[in-house]
Amino acid sequence: MEKVTGTIVSPKGFHGAGMHCGLKKRKKDLGWLYSDVPCQVAGVFTTNLVQAAPVTYTKALVKKGQAQVIIVNSGNANACTGEQGIQDTATMAQLAGAALAIDPSLVAVASTGVIGQLLPMDTMAQGIAKLAKEGSGRDFQQAILTTDTCEKSVVYQGKIAGRKITVAGCGKGSGMIHPNMATMLGFVTTDAAIEQTLLQELLAELTETTFNQITVDGDTSTNDMVLVLANGQAGNPCIQPNTVEYQAFKEILAAVLTTLAKAIAKDGEGATKLIEVVTRGALDDLQARMISKTIVGSPLVKTALFGKDPNWGRILCAIGYSGAELDVNQLTIRLGEIPVFTQGMPMIFSQEDMACYLENPELVIQVDLGDGTGQGRAWGCDLTYDYVKINALYHT
Repeated sequence: MEKVTGTIVSPKGFHGAGMHCGLKKRKKDLGWLYSDVPCQVAGVFTTNLVQAAPVTYTKALVKKGQAQVIIVNSGNANACTGEQGIQDTATMAQLAGAALAIDPSLVAVASTGVIGQLLPMDTMAQGIAKLAKEGSGRDFQQAILTTDTCEKSVVYQGKIAGRKITVAGCGKGSGMIHPNMATMLGFVTTDAAIEQTLLQELLAELTETTFNQITVDGDTSTNDMVLVLANGQAGNPCIQPNTVEYQAFKEILAAVLTTLAKAIAKDGEGATKLIEVVTRGALDDLQARMISKTIVGSPLVKTALFGKDPNWGRILCAIGYSGAELDVNQLTIRLGEIPVFTQGMPMIFSQEDMACYLENPELVIQVDLGDGTGQGRAWGCDLTYDYVKINALYHT
């Protein structure tokens, strides 16, 4: 397995494009991603009971097992738009299918942006008609962004049964991020051959330790969606469960999802630091993940680290209300490699060394409960003045 340069269309048989159609003032706001042949499709979606029209539409498509196109707009979430929003979603699929001469029933739809506004369908129709059939992966990656400050993409390659396979991913998300598979979208393409039910099981499993372990602000969006398309164009024998080939593919897919999850956490609205929490010694992995995500989601921890304040009491407090079982007298906390709390007692540490460490753009909090073998990670960012400014001025 190796990380390579490329885009979401690097796997064989995939194409993409993106453009500015007029939903946003200047930046790209409409894109599509499609395969030469129908793909096995897997998806995970927001657990928010208020779900945008594209979420309910695409969930139904994923249940059928195949897709060939993903059409995405940014700048308008098409959420809380009633029956008209449902009709507009279906129209987007029909327009994209017709433009690409692909069955509309194979077109997935995703939207992100402002909640509670109807899509301007004349604008959408004109834009879809102008989308390039042979554009670029980067154009698609840019077209899905809203308050993001950068593209988020990654490509890995490996060998399955002697054939080179490629797995590529891109995503968007900066605020309203607290997935329980914010506004968060993730798309993965691969030319590997794998059965749909196995792909769905893998995505659901890996989402728990990747996208579901990030948080920016504790808000779960109406539009969260992660889709994986597998078109089998690499020519490998279809991957079977509990095999060497399955494990190899799982590791590559996990690397793609982890990279995207961390990139989204790092690009939180107004963020200056990526925060990683590593918990070990819990009774099981689930409790370790609970602790890690609780810490990284604590507004007091996030603001302390923005202020470069080694306030480990806030970390200890978050551990205590995480819901995990623990014995505080067995507990150890480190900021980076600097112990600040060991087996129930505060530690004396060099203020100079700590100040130097907290200047880093990426910080690691290490927790060891000393009770078991469970371990888990979570990622987030600091909470800054700019986060408040961005969201105070963001039109609902």
